[in-house]
Amino acid sequence: MYLIRHAEAQGNLDETFQGMIDRDVTPRGEQQLACLAQRFREIPLTAIYTSPLRRARATAQAILRFHALPLHEEPELREIHAGPWEGEKWAVLPQKYPEDYRIWTQDMPRFAIEGGEPMTQVYDRMRRCITRIAAENPGGTVAVVSHGCALRTYLSYLMCGSIEGMRDVGWSDNTAVSLVEFDDAGRESLRWRNDASHLPPSLSTLAGSEWCKHSK
Repeated sequence: MYLIRHAEAQGNLDETFQGMIDRDVTPRGEQQLACLAQRFREIPLTAIYTSPLRRARATAQAILRFHALPLHEEPELREIHAGPWEGEKWAVLPQKYPEDYRIWTQDMPRFAIEGGEPMTQVYDRMRRCITRIAAENPGGTVAVVSHGCALRTYLSYLMCGSIEGMRDVGWSDNTAVSLVEFDDAGRESLRWRNDASHLPPSLSTLAGSEWCKHSK
């Protein structure tokens, strides 16, 4: 199973918290998608699943440029809903929500802002959804497109068996890919994570992100 973060969307460019805000891919994001499509051109995919948000759907559709497969939408692959943070500039969050921002940066598994979705809930639904997708595709090669925070919770599970490893996972670049393998008993094994080697440096969103430098 290939786990893929969506391409750059307007919120990534504007350095705002996107969450469940449904934004389109930027022109640079379209260039990232062209590179991603080429990366997956010769991979024999048997199924592809995506979050229903537009930036994720566009990413999944780019992968399908060279694969004649149906696209399965999975609401549980959506990004975290961060309540009042949604649409806010990252730069203002420390001043407007100092305690919540401290938890976000220092104790992310405990993030649970009023009006939003607790991080533990994101972790639970991502595990549940990906486990089900794996069970539905025995022996297959599957692509799953989701979001930065949502994928970070699942990668934490793969790396340490719980949500407690989120800080060690780090943020991935837009269109970065991780590879998970499942044995016949459904046990997961993370082969590699957050690889964006298909992108030239000029197309990296992460390299120029100011908020990410302060939101490890």
